[in-house]
Amino acid sequence: MLREMQVGGLTVDPLTNTPIVLLKDSDERTVVPIWIGFFEASAIATKLEKVHLSRPMTHDLIKQILDRVGVKVTKIEINDLRDNTFYALIHLDMEGVRYAIDARPSDAIALALRTDAPIYVEEEVIEKSKKIERQKKEGEELEELLEGFSAKDFGKYRM
Repeated sequence: MLREMQVGGLTVDPLTNTPIVLLKDSDERTVVPIWIGFFEASAIATKLEKVHLSRPMTHDLIKQILDRVGVKVTKIEINDLRDNTFYALIHLDMEGVRYAIDARPSDAIALALRTDAPIYVEEEVIEKSKKIERQKKEGEELEELLEGFSAKDFGKYRM
């Protein structure tokens, strides 16, 4: 089952300094963080901030090509999460013929923002994402706990 979501914003992972796009459902109760590249974050931020550039960026160019040849982006779908990697499909319609194109979620989101296409996330992906977030939080809590110990707290076995 798919759940419609919107781009809630961009942030940066404080540990890795990697950009994260945040997808939120309409109630803003569910958030799916997706780690993305710097160029894709820039493409998403440019659209969110309504920055107009003198020359088209890659996603703007793709939109122009699709518009020119009469192809409509009907939706994008974040459809899988395997080995901490998200997967997406861009759904296209060309004169009634439908296509699903494999894409990185960041590129699909950047294109969806430019074409006003809805963004959907598979429920299973949302659940997997929550599990990863819980594991990450538990790892951070353990790291904080261990940082509070001194070498003498570990007894006679030192490394």
